[in-house]
Amino acid sequence: MKKLIEVSLKSIIFFVGWAICASVIPIPDIDNAALWRFLAELIPFLAIVVMTVIFWFVDYKKTKLHLTQRPVYNGILGGIVGLSWLGISVGILLFTGSARIEDTNHISMLWLWILSAFINTIMQEMLVRGYLYQMIKRNYNVVAATVVSTMLFTFAHGGAFEAGIFPVLNVLTMSLFMTAVLEYTNSLIAPIIIHFLWNSVGAIILGGVSLAEDYPHLLNMTFSGNQLLSGGIYKIEGSVVVFVLNVLMIIGFIIAKKKKNIV
Repeated sequence: MKKLIEVSLKSIIFFVGWAICASVIPIPDIDNAALWRFLAELIPFLAIVVMTVIFWFVDYKKTKLHLTQRPVYNGILGGIVGLSWLGISVGILLFTGSARIEDTNHISMLWLWILSAFINTIMQEMLVRGYLYQMIKRNYNVVAATVVSTMLFTFAHGGAFEAGIFPVLNVLTMSLFMTAVLEYTNSLIAPIIIHFLWNSVGAIILGGVSLAEDYPHLLNMTFSGNQLLSGGIYKIEGSVVVFVLNVLMIIGFIIAKKKKNIV
């Protein structure tokens, strides 16, 4: 009971502390939209870094964070898996006529928008699969850590609940997918790269994934036909194709993890 109270208090203080830090620090009033978005992503990112360092020291460094193990291998793995995951999803939608690329837009400071998406992705992964995940896993097990991280990830994407069953299932299975990758690689690098490619290429380049409303997109894609396949107004994130791929990825990485443990 004592351990449950301690872990629960740490989890609540960690999350609430991050939320307070991220919300009370004002974003400078800047006319440049790209720079404003960069600062809007930088503040919560710095907040999660500070909270992680503080709690890591409070824990006497007993919680292994698994942030940078095998950076080259995990970076390449994340790139291959991320591009395959998004590429297959979009490819199926384009091939079936459920999605079409109509025209293009000009984006000023595209590199800064992409950097902002990258910072946002690191923040999300450190929040749900960083210290908090590893601390719960150390005190209990991977199942408990996965349940908490998945609930937190889904809560952070609360808009999916208004969109219907498949957007919610896709958020849930995406979180489980990222956790399976983390467990296989023992590093946050691959989940960060995969998640980043989904957000940056899927949203900023293709315009088929949802980010904050002010993020621009290079291509204009339209989604039509059977909403189960096309995702309808929720685009790629509402498609059953993504759900199926998520489940296959989860199964694949769980099997790979078991084989890795046997070897």
